[in-house]
Amino acid sequence: MSEPTGTQSLFNFNALLDNPVFAGGFGLASLGAVLAFARRGALTTAGMIRRRMLVNVEISRQDPSYPWILAWLSQPREQTSFLAKRLTRINKLSVATATSSTPNGPTKASFFLQPGYGRHIVKFKHAYISVNREKQATARTNTGEPHETVELTTLYAHRHIFEDVFTEARALALQANEGKTVVYSVRNFDWVPLGEPRRKRPLGSVILDQGIKEDIVNDAKDFLARRQWYVDRGIPYRRGYLLYGPPGSGKSSFIQALAGELDFSVAMVNLSEIGVTDDKLAFLLTKLPERTILLLEDADSAFVNRRKRDGDGYNGGTVTFSGLLNALDGLSAGEERIAFLTTNHVELLDPALIRPGRVDMMVRIGEATKYQAAQMWDRFYGDVDADGTNRQRFLDRLDDLGLFREAKDGESAPRTSTAAIQGLFLFNKNDMEGAISMAEHLIPSKLEAEP
Repeated sequence: MSEPTGTQSLFNFNALLDNPVFAGGFGLASLGAVLAFARRGALTTAGMIRRRMLVNVEISRQDPSYPWILAWLSQPREQTSFLAKRLTRINKLSVATATSSTPNGPTKASFFLQPGYGRHIVKFKHAYISVNREKQATARTNTGEPHETVELTTLYAHRHIFEDVFTEARALALQANEGKTVVYSVRNFDWVPLGEPRRKRPLGSVILDQGIKEDIVNDAKDFLARRQWYVDRGIPYRRGYLLYGPPGSGKSSFIQALAGELDFSVAMVNLSEIGVTDDKLAFLLTKLPERTILLLEDADSAFVNRRKRDGDGYNGGTVTFSGLLNALDGLSAGEERIAFLTTNHVELLDPALIRPGRVDMMVRIGEATKYQAAQMWDRFYGDVDADGTNRQRFLDRLDDLGLFREAKDGESAPRTSTAAIQGLFLFNKNDMEGAISMAEHLIPSKLEAEP
């Protein structure tokens, strides 16, 4: 009984094949399956060939080289071949605008065109490079800014061209900042340039008392020249300086001039600023840009935070004393670092802060001395007062006002600052007699509220 049944089933299948509708559908299904397998095989093969023949480099926006590459891509490149002229056109651009304005003046703006989001092709030397700049769907948790990447792709045989690309991009970045000092400030958890790079301040434009400037400069240069000496002896390669004294004595100006002399940048952190916590300071120090002087302003504010919180919950700066100590010589301190601390109230500092290893050199930059006043006079009026006659008259006038005399017991002698002397000279740029006659204004006046 089973044999006739099997024969009939086979007969029915043959009958289905003889049906033109079924046969056509079965044939199309088989053809579709073959094509699907062929497509998958072709994609797999293409992917393997791509991985074998092409090489990619992805650059995140958080990487320091990201702005370098965008600036490098924006450089004009003259192409001679017909193919290169047609392939390497960048038709989609984005603009970065920097503006600066004064209260009563016009607004100045500078525009920087760079490749926009999407795919581009550039030719560098003998290699074609595909550029894909895209904005990711994810964002940074601390700033909310979307993640961005630039991906460079070229033939595997030309993979070494990337070294030349990054070298040239960095050279362009250095050339753009040549003769300038980059000043970084804190924004969220990043170091960002504070405006445009500033023209290097000549070291001679900062007048400190005799020998002070030279001692610090020589010490810093000796430190930078002894890297291997520190490594051989297992000593952390960092140097700390504390500049203290009254406001207007030239502490910050000198640090900026020293950075220009050493070809360094400056990264500023105001320790009294609300929001700068211990963890944030430690994290920032791990990301300190290379060849950068760390400037910690208002170091005394960390000592306010040693007392208990007030009733309103605020106790001054949010960086604690222990957090500052760890930043100077803890695990987050890092290597190859020059740090400057400034304060107007050195009496508030704890001996634990100023021990060697945290602060290696303490220098008081105080009120203006006769030496500084003379040097500043020569800098402003030396070209018209060649014999120094009026300079001596000015110094005698300051002596008559008692600005340089020693204070007696129980007496507070009047003092002035280099900032006040500079302000006087700026007010009388072309009038030496006016500077001499107005010298009494250098004595700080006590301001009282009107009744």
